[in-house]
Amino acid sequence: MPARDAAAPPDQPWSRRRLRSANERLLLDRLRDLGAASRAQLARETGLSKPTVSSALAALETAGLVREVGTRAPERGRTAVLYAPDPAAGYALGVDIGRGWLRVAVVDLDGTVVARADVRNRARASAAMAELVVATARQVIGNSGVDPAEVVHGVVGTPGVYDEERRRVRFAMHLPGWGRAGLFDRMREELGVPLEVHNDANLAALGEYTYGVGAGSRLFAYILIGTGLGMGVVGEGRLFTGAHGLAGEIGFLPWPGRSKPERLEDAVSGEAVVEAARRFGMDGQLTAKAVFDAARRGDRAAVRAVELEGERIAHTVAAAAAVLDPDLVVLGGGVGHSVDLLLGPVREHLRALTPLRPRLAPSRLGEDAVLLGAVATALGTARDLVFERRAGEG
Repeated sequence: MPARDAAAPPDQPWSRRRLRSANERLLLDRLRDLGAASRAQLARETGLSKPTVSSALAALETAGLVREVGTRAPERGRTAVLYAPDPAAGYALGVDIGRGWLRVAVVDLDGTVVARADVRNRARASAAMAELVVATARQVIGNSGVDPAEVVHGVVGTPGVYDEERRRVRFAMHLPGWGRAGLFDRMREELGVPLEVHNDANLAALGEYTYGVGAGSRLFAYILIGTGLGMGVVGEGRLFTGAHGLAGEIGFLPWPGRSKPERLEDAVSGEAVVEAARRFGMDGQLTAKAVFDAARRGDRAAVRAVELEGERIAHTVAAAAAVLDPDLVVLGGGVGHSVDLLLGPVREHLRALTPLRPRLAPSRLGEDAVLLGAVATALGTARDLVFERRAGEG
């Protein structure tokens, strides 16, 4: 049972309220882990007395945080009432801003998506992009049937790194004008929802850890290969961002170019695949997807471009392995969708580059990794806010 506050006598009203609140939060968190449970089961799981459990559950039910979800007939004794968190007590917003697509979802407190939209990002100016985000988020909230006031927190994933002090995104090289100060303040104001802003590769890593192939990993790196190149690192379930939020910005690593030094991002990206394919003889309107599709058909120029991309990704993995010692490296992003063609070349070149060979795996979440990472992050804060608001009102 949670210890009483030793700094004040337990008979003081505020101290008793703190104790009750701690017990209620303990039960609510345990119910989220269990899904549904009876009072007797909760007493066993938490070590709280049955009267304390009954009182706390009654308060949570009154506050709209838990609800009865059924009964369980025991082998002997009385039928037990089952309780579970009420997923409709509040909602969270997740947003993934990419160069090609904007993805927005509203989820309940169980993490179930109640509305979602994926729209082409045709905006070529920062103001237009901010307007698109706000309009799409409003549309999704409207389609969900949820009272906008019940959407208590949102998380946005974007290329680059958000500078909280300067109120702007830095290093978003592929989104023109996205570094203007105040853009996210404007979106917060127009939406009326508190918004956190995080790097997209970091959120993809959290999404893959929470819902995908990274679950249970002690330390893994998610390499996001698309328009640009980024990496998110999750250790023991926690994101590692470095002293200034720049950990994982591997696209800035130097790379020896043909005519002048380049960045690693210039060599490992969808655009690099297209450039290599042209150099090897492909022509026409090319995209990275078109090159990979051609490689599957056996086109020699496309196959050579894919092999070169695999070699360069192997260098990226080797650098991550040497610095981080991960037990798993996940390949994701737009190029990651074609990881079936890349894993062979990556592993072959990795054997020649380094004795450090972490397990490689494709992203299980695919294009949804950033959005689901945003959702998972928003949910943690939304659950806290809803508990504080509703339990406080109670």
